[in-house]
Order: sequence, then structure tokens, then C-alpha cells
Amino acid sequence: MNEYSVKGMHCEECAQDIEQKLKQVTDTNQIKIDYPHRKAYIPQQTDMEKVNRVAAFEKFVLQPVTEEEHEHHGHHHEHDHGHDHSHHHAHDIDFASGERAAKNMKIVFFINIAFSILEFLFGILFNSAAILTDAVHDLGDAISIGLAWFFQKISTREADEKYSFGHQRFSSLGALITGVVLLAGSALLILNTLPRLFNPQPVHYEGMFWLAIFAIAANGYSAWLMSRGSSTNESMLNLHLLEDVLGWVGVLVVSVVVRFTGWHILDPLLSLAIAGFIIYKTWPLFQKTAEIFLDAVPRDVHMKSIRKDILALPSVHNLSHLHIWSIDGEEHAMAVTISTDELSDLEEEELKETIRQIVAKQNITHTTIEIMADPEQWLR
Repeated sequence: MNEYSVKGMHCEECAQDIEQKLKQVTDTNQIKIDYPHRKAYIPQQTDMEKVNRVAAFEKFVLQPVTEEEHEHHGHHHEHDHGHDHSHHHAHDIDFASGERAAKNMKIVFFINIAFSILEFLFGILFNSAAILTDAVHDLGDAISIGLAWFFQKISTREADEKYSFGHQRFSSLGALITGVVLLAGSALLILNTLPRLFNPQPVHYEGMFWLAIFAIAANGYSAWLMSRGSSTNESMLNLHLLEDVLGWVGVLVVSVVVRFTGWHILDPLLSLAIAGFIIYKTWPLFQKTAEIFLDAVPRDVHMKSIRKDILALPSVHNLSHLHIWSIDGEEHAMAVTISTDELSDLEEEELKETIRQIVAKQNITHTTIEIMADPEQWLR
């Protein structure tokens, strides 16, 4: 049994449908697609030409798993007809599903809503304008997290008549909105804090100290949940929560220092430093997310090397209309027109499969490859 990594499948139901189609086309019942781990198990005697044609039509890519990769993941099982695929690869567990991301965002959302309400109560109790201001800030955080959670749930839906590529970009939309909230919030924080440099305000350091300890624990747990994900949305939210953790660490430090020194100017100074840090960290992710919506070439894709590798293939004369863009920041798509010698249908399919394997190395899993005889030959 040969093992393959699968790229480009978006749901369990799709994997099951494709598995049945592969079984019908190859006339074997031993093909198994393990969607949670993005693996396919195909008997050695299977006609891979038929398998590759199905893969090309369904827009997914199969890549053989080498012995070195087996050793790297510490997984040494012999795959036969009766093999139990319930074992988990350490690497495969790192594939954060959209469902898990949405669940984590739901938890973080309710933590932030509850904590912002507590901040309002304690702000009034301590007569602290600083805590009340941060309560407004955390309420804004909760709203943006709620939007991100909402968009993340939508992003797990399958393609339909309106969204033919699927709904993955809704996750990036959540990240874009969160980035705007972070940047705008940090800018407003800087504007509101600057006057305090010239007129420092007294702070209720005892109440701030105990509330900061609780806040660090709550926001730290939320940031840890988001750090486990891999999507752009989760990365942006992780920064969002990191802002809160750092802010409350600053509150904790300031409350202790002010208790013994009375240096109230430390509060605005630390606030400005944190706001500047968040802008510095958020801007690159915001820019990357904006590039997704502008269909820019993904930063991890080397377009020149792809062009060079395709042109180096036998029988390829030239290429045109090479377009590469990202669907959601993680999965990329490509469209290209290739001019070649006069090829048979079988030779064309082999060439397309070769190109798909070349670009799959750069995480391009959705390809549209048009092959035509070199028009310059028509003039000869």
C-alpha cells in the first residue's frame, strides 16, 4: 500500500465522494482517503494514470510520502487492506481545522465579553477612568473576536453557486476587520495618552494590581488558544489578545511602581510603548491579509522559479497568462496557458500532472492548466 499526502480537499464529505469515485474508476475497493490527516492509501497495482485524472478534475494533489518522511514523523506502520487508520501523526495533528478554530474563537469571545463587563463594574467601584477606558477597549476586542468567530464558521462551508471557490476567504475577512480594529484602536490610544505625558493622572494602584492579575490569566489563556491555530484569522486574533496581555502586565508593573514611587507618568509611557508594539506587529499581518483580497502573488510563492521550472520541461515552448493568487492565505491557486509541441491526449495529461507536482511544492493546490500547440508552428 502506497501512502500519499493530499492537498486541496476542503471537507470530509468531499473526501468520501472522491474516495468512492477513485474506487469506481480504478475498480478497487482498497483505496482509502483519511481526510483528518490529509492522507490517501492506494494499492501498488492501481492505475495511477486514472487516479491522477480524477485528481486533476477534482482539483486536489497527491504527493508520495517518502521513507524519510515516515522516519521524520516517527510513524512506521505497514499499510494493508485491514489497516486501522485511527493513529495520529504528530505532524498531522498540527493541521488546525476550521471547526476547531471556530470553537476556540467562541471560547475566547465569551471570556472577553464576561471580562469587559467585570471591568466596567470594577472601574466604577474603583473610580478608575483607566480601567473604564480599558473596558471600552476590551468590549471592542470582544466584538471583533465575535465577528472573527462568525466569519470562521462561514469559512468552513463548502463551495456553492455563489462562492465557487468555497468560503475560506471569510476567515481572512475576519482577520482584516480585526487588523483594522487593532490599528485604529492603537492609534486612538496614542492620541488619548499623549496629553497624560504632560498631565499625569493619579491611579488606584491596589485595585489595578488585583484586577491585572486576573486579567493576565484570562487573556493569557485566550492568547494561548489562538496561538495553537495556523490561519491568518487566528494569527491576527492572537496578536489582538497579546495586546491585552501586555497591557495588563504593564498595569501590574505600574501599579507596583506607583505604590512605592508615585511616578504616575509611567502609566502613559507604558501605554505608548505597548500601542507602538502592537502597530509594529499588526501592520505586516494586515498588509498580508489585504494582499489576499487584492489577489496578489503569495509571499511564499516564487513566481520566477515556477516559470523557469515549467519552461525547462521537454516539449514546452512557452507560457502565458501565468496567474497565482491565494484563496485564504494558506491554499493557493494558479492558472496558466502552455504552448507545446503537438501532443497526444496522454502526453498532455502527463505534462499537466508534472506541472501540478512542481507547483504543489509551493502549496499551490488548485490549478487550471491550458495546453495548446505552439501558434508559431502554424505559420511555418
